[in-house]
Amino acid sequence: MSALLGALIRYRGFIFSSVKREFQMRYRTSMLGALWLVLQPLAMILVYTVIFAEVMKSRMPGVNSTFGFSIYLCAGVLTWGLFSEIVSRAQNVFIENANVLKKLSFPRIALPVIVGLSALMNFLIIFSLFTIFLVVSGNFPGVTFLGLVPLLLVQIVFSVGLGITVGVLNVFFRDVGQFMSILLQFWFWFTPIVYPWHVLPESIKPYIKFNPMADLILGYQAILVNGQWPDWTLVWPVLILGLLLCVLGLYLFRRHAADMVDEL
Repeated sequence: MSALLGALIRYRGFIFSSVKREFQMRYRTSMLGALWLVLQPLAMILVYTVIFAEVMKSRMPGVNSTFGFSIYLCAGVLTWGLFSEIVSRAQNVFIENANVLKKLSFPRIALPVIVGLSALMNFLIIFSLFTIFLVVSGNFPGVTFLGLVPLLLVQIVFSVGLGITVGVLNVFFRDVGQFMSILLQFWFWFTPIVYPWHVLPESIKPYIKFNPMADLILGYQAILVNGQWPDWTLVWPVLILGLLLCVLGLYLFRRHAADMVDEL
């Protein structure tokens, strides 16, 4: 573990320059460039606000704000997007960079780290815009907003741990990546994002609680919608699971790092 961490520190320049280059390449050929990163979430927030807050007159229990349901949706969709991007990209990161792995000498563990940092940077830009919307609309939750920091850290640990584990397995068993892509679609709908938690039948709720992303997103929604601190007893198990996945992923990586290049 210390050797991997030391390698990442020594190659930090390579990691940060790769994140910067990836961000620039994503928008270099478009006329509006990085402005698309702002326009897409802005359009999403506008659609959710108009359709659910104005047209459907949707309301959240105990929430007086007109924008309550649209904030609920955005809180889930934006944070799920970060999780989905990290896992989806990490599961293919070694396969997609096969030529780089064969030609250049650098710590291979840097690749999922670059994926995680790139996804986090995009998320922070989008979430900053969402935060401005909360302030302008008078729905900023106040000091409980700081509770998003530990939630985000736990989510990153869980996402990266799962991504590295699946990424290594996908090199040797390509069905893993296909299965994970399908699983993420079902996983989304088994997470209270587009439907409120309170509408679920009581018989279903205990099963949803086994979903680690449900616990995290309920925490985000508690802060952003209700201005309440999340139930930290639900967050600790996700952190433990994320750390176990990180240990498993790093173990698989160290055990099979040499074999991956041959397999690719």
